[in-house]
Amino acid sequence: MLVDSPPEQRAETAPAPPKRQAIRAVGLLVSVVILVVVALASIAIGAKDLPLDQVWHGLFHDSGTYGDIVVGERLSRTVLGLLAGAALGLAGAVLQALTRNPLADPGLLGINAGASAAVVTAITFLGVTSLSGYVWFAFLGAAAVGALVWFLGGSRGATPVRLALAGTAISAALFGYLQAVMIMDDAALGRMRFWTVGSLSSATDDIIVEVLPFFVAGSVLALALARPLNAMEMGDDTAKALGANLNRTRALSMLAATVLCGAATAACGPIVFVGLMVPHIVRSFTGPDLRWILPYAAILSPVLLLGADVLGRIVARPSELQVGIVTAVLGGPVFIYLVRRRRTAQL
Repeated sequence: MLVDSPPEQRAETAPAPPKRQAIRAVGLLVSVVILVVVALASIAIGAKDLPLDQVWHGLFHDSGTYGDIVVGERLSRTVLGLLAGAALGLAGAVLQALTRNPLADPGLLGINAGASAAVVTAITFLGVTSLSGYVWFAFLGAAAVGALVWFLGGSRGATPVRLALAGTAISAALFGYLQAVMIMDDAALGRMRFWTVGSLSSATDDIIVEVLPFFVAGSVLALALARPLNAMEMGDDTAKALGANLNRTRALSMLAATVLCGAATAACGPIVFVGLMVPHIVRSFTGPDLRWILPYAAILSPVLLLGADVLGRIVARPSELQVGIVTAVLGGPVFIYLVRRRRTAQL
């Protein structure tokens, strides 16, 4: 579904009054504090109850059973949640600006579907069974689909409509492929059932080290695109008049979103709605200026992801709900509300 931004949201934001800038800066600091609190909760709360003093001892002394649980499991899980959440939030904000659709998310361009299809192929036809093997196949699948969407969308002549249509078509085709393979191969279905729902529970230091360079590179690129994407939201003609290189900005935006979403999907599996909800909600109080939307999305998206992960550990004790299930349950009603609110505003 394509929804053009209203004219007042297409204009590049003029310099805000000092008071508003100060409010935004304070809000960013408050967001950082909230993120720290949620990250600490992610380390302290788990499917297994641990006294806080033992959590503290395990975190800083790393010895015995408590150290294995806190450092070996929860700390790695929390770090991966911070990285993946920031990546999904940045990718969603960039894609919403690129497609001029405030309800867009990384799934719109088929990136999640590409990663999932690559993992299914690796499991079924190549016999890959380790998570470290999934990571690279998932990332390559996301990158391949990102390049294909860019090519089918017109490459240098790409427009938001063409990119979205190409991504939707590829997602549909890959979804059919996924269903066919899983129906024909019961073993593949059993092995990938856990991965496809999206989870942080398999986080390890090795996985974090493997995907960290992609998170860093994609984040730096996304943040650097704030100004040219602001210009593009005014419309192509105005952006050209302001000196923006449309083809380069679109290509780099696709690259940033693909790297970020591909890395997150490779490490955690497909996690939905984070890249849609947070940038959309952030825009309601920052305005359309991506110089503020992107930092806020990078901070508050991990809050949502880690918060959902903690909730999943609490509600299903002594087992747990995977974070992808929790974000889907939370995100569905929020998405319906956002669509209805936007439709009402346009009437």
